[in-house]
Amino acid sequence: MTAPAVVCTGLGVRFGDVEALASIDLTVAPGELLAVFGPSGSGKTTLLHAIAGFVPVDGGSIEVGGRVVAEPGRSVASEERRVGVVFQHHALWPHLSAAETVAFPLRFRDIPAAERPIEARRLLERLGIGHLADRRPDQLSGGEQQRVSLARALARQPDVFLFDEPTAHLDAPLRRALLEEIEEQRRRDATAAIYATHDASEALAIADRVLVLRTGRVVQVGPPIEIYEQPVDRWAAEMTGPASVLDAGVVAVAAGRARLTLGGVEREIDCSGIEGGVPLIRPEWVRLGGPFEAVVDGVWYRGARTEYRLDTGAGRLVVSESGRPATDVGDRVGWDVERAHLLPAAGSSRPGD
Repeated sequence: MTAPAVVCTGLGVRFGDVEALASIDLTVAPGELLAVFGPSGSGKTTLLHAIAGFVPVDGGSIEVGGRVVAEPGRSVASEERRVGVVFQHHALWPHLSAAETVAFPLRFRDIPAAERPIEARRLLERLGIGHLADRRPDQLSGGEQQRVSLARALARQPDVFLFDEPTAHLDAPLRRALLEEIEEQRRRDATAAIYATHDASEALAIADRVLVLRTGRVVQVGPPIEIYEQPVDRWAAEMTGPASVLDAGVVAVAAGRARLTLGGVEREIDCSGIEGGVPLIRPEWVRLGGPFEAVVDGVWYRGARTEYRLDTGAGRLVVSESGRPATDVGDRVGWDVERAHLLPAAGSSRPGD
């Protein structure tokens, strides 16, 4: 049986009096991409650095490829762990060319010195930048530098790639291109990856599973659809996209169905979550026109879609529909909803409360 790519058991990391990670349990299967998602300070980078061997652990253990590489008082050197790291800030050596940078980790695979430049150029060609092999970092654009960093990680042939917000400083077109490149290369090599990001759309788009972190603790872990459509609380919901919580009555009528009552109007809808909880509604679960009434108090044209904010009398509701704006601020409109997710009452707090 193939060992998991990474296993963290009760993992804890402290920086002085600050508990950066607290009892983290996670398993990453071979070939799986786990997105680690959360705001700044949630512990994403610390988790990756602990797995890479850049910071010591204060509790629990870390296994990479079935081998224990970290536990309190013991740490396998970073270069001896089968991990390939792509940093947010590229971390390229300024005095080395792209080819020399990629060739460096090949020495850990016992590739003869004469063959390393050939293999390095092959990897750069694979990423479409073979013609830049002799350039140093200051002669490369940000996107080109990240491709060199990715090639260096590929050269390790690791058990797991560790991506520390690699697109954070790239513009939108370069971000999309690099994400596509990362996904293509990872799937080609069937290598596991842990991808840290504060961008919900990135996490949901590329991951097999998403782990949501808050102040060093796991809030939720699951497939992207579950994370988005069935968040455990309002904080998790609002971190992963626009979300509205209404002060409305919801009564279960059957498995997966409930009756929503608002302003004297009743509507049977699809429903998930905790019976008796408060209804969370995503913008795409709502449409303009319907039995419920509201006043438009915000309109934003987003290009392919228009976003509306409605004052329902039971809370503000965000609606997203394709096309140009169909109504103006101050208009009274009808609206309807197809589904809701019920959060525990304690989950109604806003981020930061």
